Amino acid sequence: MKFTASQIAEALNGTVVGNKDIEVHELSKIEEGKPGTLSFLSNPKYTKYIYTSQASIVVVNESFEAEKEIQSTLIRVKDAYVAFSQLLEMYSQSKNQKTGISPTAHISKSATIGKNAYIGEFVVVSDHVVIGDNAHIQAHSFIGENTRIGHQLTMYSGAKIYDNCEIGNDCTFHSGVIIGGDGFGFAPQAGDNYKKLPQIGNVIIEDKVDVGSNTTIDRATLGSTIIREGVKLDNLIQVAHNVEIGKNTVIAAQTGISGTTTIGEYCMIGGQVGIAGHLKIGHHVMIAAQSGIASNVADNKVIQGSPAFDIRPYTKSYVHFRRLPDIVKRIESIESYIKSQ
Repeated sequence: MKFTASQIAEALNGTVVGNKDIEVHELSKIEEGKPGTLSFLSNPKYTKYIYTSQASIVVVNESFEAEKEIQSTLIRVKDAYVAFSQLLEMYSQSKNQKTGISPTAHISKSATIGKNAYIGEFVVVSDHVVIGDNAHIQAHSFIGENTRIGHQLTMYSGAKIYDNCEIGNDCTFHSGVIIGGDGFGFAPQAGDNYKKLPQIGNVIIEDKVDVGSNTTIDRATLGSTIIREGVKLDNLIQVAHNVEIGKNTVIAAQTGISGTTTIGEYCMIGGQVGIAGHLKIGHHVMIAAQSGIASNVADNKVIQGSPAFDIRPYTKSYVHFRRLPDIVKRIESIESYIKSQ
């Protein structure tokens, strides 16, 4: 699809500087811009590229002041980064405009499918499933029995939702996501073996949740594992049984959250963080990458390390840790001197 500068400016509530009729048909990075593409500039580090970019249109902040001539048509907006994210969303939605059900899909007679749905090749929709309007479910995905899904679901190829789960509106599950698999529950038995504990709960995911590729969210042993509205989970995250993640929390890749832990609202958790079970993480907490969390964390804390503690003393301690070999040598030298006296 092609769009003119004036059409884009209207969608972004921006102002055109240059040729309002120039058209674009795809997006590009500003340093790789070519004719027919739309790019953006928000980070000052990339300002130099705007003077050489061949992109037909560049979205910039209202405050941007050019130091020399620019070939591209500009669209000035309040926040170029936010505006470009809107464009990316519009572009993504334009790619997901398919409707209809593939003849190779298996849809249970007892399932209910909303309006304008697209269900791709070899998708399985099990008994008594309810799917809202405008669902886009790509090939080889699976939805288990009695699962209820709101409007605007996007499931990429190979995503799986097990039985009895509840999914809100505007959710996106990328390839390889598994929602509702068994929690890791085993009871020690005589003879040093283990007996599996049935996991009979479910997973509840509220509105506007995005789950990255190969992330797993386990069903509860009893009750529900709950992902609140607006949560964003990166790729390769493990969310164990009975975990609750608060509203608008974001978690980076390879983080593992053990069972029955509660994470508050508006938290930011870096990559490769490990969180022990049965803990309570407060609201607005920031956890640096590769931290290990073994105890409760109060609201508004910024922590780092393993075991993690407040980031400021951690940073000071790390400076001394790096100097530890020199400090040991100095202590040994002092001890040797004292003994020689």
